[in-house]
Amino acid sequence: MSVFADSSALVKLYSDEPGHQDVRSIPVLVVSQIARVEVPAAIWRKSRTGDLMPEDARVLVADFESDYLGAPDAAPRFAAISLTATVIASAARQCARHGLRAYDAVQLASATAARAAVPECDTVAAFDAQLRRAAAAEGFALVPADLG
Repeated sequence: MSVFADSSALVKLYSDEPGHQDVRSIPVLVVSQIARVEVPAAIWRKSRTGDLMPEDARVLVADFESDYLGAPDAAPRFAAISLTATVIASAARQCARHGLRAYDAVQLASATAARAAVPECDTVAAFDAQLRRAAAAEGFALVPADLG
C-alpha cells in the first residue's frame, strides 16, 4: 500500500511528535516535490525555537535528504511527485475549491496526481486539519483516521 504524505506527516519520521507511530508504520510513502523544502524548513524551525539542538537538526535534515535523494548505496525512500504545470494548475483550483493555503493546495494537487498515476494511492497522511478536510472531500482516506 502506498500513501501520500504531506510535510506535516513527513516531519514525524524524524521527530517524535504526536502521531509519529502512524507515519512510521507506512511502508511506501509518496511525497510532493515541495517536501524537499518544507521538511528541512520545519526541522530548522524546531532548532530556532529551541526544540532541537542545531547539531540534531543538521543530522535530521541530512537523514531526510538521504531519504529524499537516496544515497550511493540506497535508493530514495520516497516516490516524489514533480511540480509540473498540471500540478500547479490543479493547486490553483484547490485554493478556490477548499480555501487552502498555497503549499497545502500543492500538497493536495500532488496527492491527486499520485492517485491518477497509481489508483491504489488513495490515502493521505496529514496532520493539518484544513488539508485533511480537503483531502477527505476529494475522496481520500486519511492517516491517522482520526486526529482525536
